[in-house]
This record gives sequence, structure tokens and C-alpha cells, in this order.
Amino acid sequence: MPDHESVRRLRACAQALAGGACEASAVTVLRRVFAIQAQDATAADLGIRVRGRDITAQAIRTAYEKERSIVRNWYMRGTLHTIPSDDARWVSQLLSPRILAATSRRYQQLGLGDDLRQRADHLIRRALAAHGPLTRAELTERLTTLGIPPDGQAPFYLIRHAALTGILCHGPQRAGEATYVLLDDWLPATGRLRWEGGDALAELARRYLAAHAPATLEDFAAWSGLPITWARRAWKMLAESGVITEYGALTMLAGRVKRLPRSSDTPDVRMLPAYDNYLIGYRTREASVPALHQARVWPGGGLIRPTVIADGLAIATWTRGPGSRSIQVAAFEPVPPQIEQGIDMEKEAVVGFLRPTA
Repeated sequence: MPDHESVRRLRACAQALAGGACEASAVTVLRRVFAIQAQDATAADLGIRVRGRDITAQAIRTAYEKERSIVRNWYMRGTLHTIPSDDARWVSQLLSPRILAATSRRYQQLGLGDDLRQRADHLIRRALAAHGPLTRAELTERLTTLGIPPDGQAPFYLIRHAALTGILCHGPQRAGEATYVLLDDWLPATGRLRWEGGDALAELARRYLAAHAPATLEDFAAWSGLPITWARRAWKMLAESGVITEYGALTMLAGRVKRLPRSSDTPDVRMLPAYDNYLIGYRTREASVPALHQARVWPGGGLIRPTVIADGLAIATWTRGPGSRSIQVAAFEPVPPQIEQGIDMEKEAVVGFLRPTA
């Protein structure tokens, strides 16, 4: 049975978070890790930064808005993620029906019946075609013409419904605020979907393992939001095609075990943002965060704090000071000079990254 250190090193390297692994651009980060948690836009940018080499906030904005090589929308578990743009459609087709079905009770609680949701979809499509990009507030104002109250959660659920039905996605920022655009205008369709049906399920599982293994099918189900029966089906398909191999009780892509990264005399220190994939891509946390300190990373209320890792092991949490010009680090235990030096370098890098948008 592999020990926690081996599992942690493999996972951190897969996520470009250890062993000196760094990607050159925002899109190559996303191609490597497939998805970055993005309910907090700044945290998502920091999640790309920490996996890259000298990637600036402006370069990330260029990837979103000019190259349109990455896109932010609702995917795994119905949560905002940033993924490669050429994966947007097949991932949405695979996941959205499950998310919509799981949300049906909430729609009814909010008084958003089938007819009203369809009318809202039509209104949103027309508004974006004529006047887009539009902010959430601007779409909410238009939804009031259907009798939707502007306060409360109904506008959000209708905007997300339009995303899940393939109408819209996140577009350019306007004065630091997210806007929405028509998906087909922003990312024109290029013919058939890359994967469909069972092939899409197997591909999602393969992408997950490429970015998170060693892992279990239960980890994949928790990350994707898909039923455990679907995860078993995906694992079976990958096993039959020889794509995966066992790693103790865990699973890896075939051939990856031979690439176990060597330990280095110099610890690889990284400052993860809040809600980072490395911390929430699995059902359990013991490989990456010592049990004694887990409550400091997960304090409750759905919060997942920004965390400092060294060779993939959580050693501290961190917070931004006023105006993003300073970083405070709260170490779990005293750290040696080499790690302290790594923390100082990361603090400087994060402040420099945030300064242009401060």
C-alpha cells in the first residue's frame, strides 16, 4: 500500500504544484489540470498563477477574453469552474442534465416552473443577442419583466439555467465585474462534439485521473458530482481499454507510476488560493493536510482557506492584507529557513500578481 508521502507527491506533481512543475501559460495550465475551481474569480486566477511560471493576471485575462482559449462556467457539481474552451460543450452535455435534475426541487421552491424557465431562457437569449455582454444585474433587470423579483435567488438560478442549457457562458470582465455572453457567439461551434455518451464519461474520468491520481472512483464521483454507478462504469471502460492501473487501493493512468518524482533538497513551496482543486478534488484530506490542522483549512461554513503547501503538504494558511499589498501567513508549526525563504518568494509573487488589479 503506497504511503501518504508517495500519494501526495504524485498528486501535487500532477497538479503542477511540486517537483518544480510549472506550465508556461494559462491554457497549458488548464490542459494539464483540466479544471480550476472558479466560484471566486480572483481565486481562480491565483489557482492558474500558482501552477504556472511568471503568468500575469493580464495574461490570464487575455486567455479568457482575446484568445478565448479558457472559459468560466458551471460544470462539475454545478459549480463554477474554468476549463479549456474546446472542452466546454461536451462536458456541459455530459453533466448538465444531472445538475438540472438535481436542481428541480429548488426551482419549484422558488416558483420557477418549466414554462417560466423556458420564457426566461428565451428572454436571456434575445437580450444577449441584442445587447450583450451583460452583467448579472443587467440580466436581472430584464428578468423582472417576467415578474421575477430582483432580490433573492431566482435571477441567479435562471441565469445558471441558461448556462446549463447551453445558451450562455461567462464573457469579458467589465470594470472587474463578470458579464455573460451567448455561448455560440463567444465560442463558435466547430462541428460534432469531441466526445459523447459513454465516451464522454470515460474521457472525463481520464482527465480527472491525469490531474488528480492516485485516486479512487469514489474521489472521481465526489469531484464530478456524478453518481457512483457512473463512476464505476467509467472505471470499467478505462480498465478495459488498458488506460488505468492499480496503485495499491488507488488508481492511476498506466505508465504514470514509473514517474514518481524524486525528493529534492529544496522544498517546493506554493501558495494555493481559497477553494483550490488540490484540496477539494478528493473525498478525504489526510494525504495533503495533517489531521491535526484540518480545521484551520476547513473552518466550517463551506470555507476553504488559502493554504501554503511545501512539496504538496499543507503547512500554513494565508490571508491578504488591505489592498492586496501584503500577505500574512499563519504557519501550523515552526518552519525551517528553506521553507521560510520559499514562503517569502511566494508572498512577493502573489503581491506582484495582484497589484495590477488592486
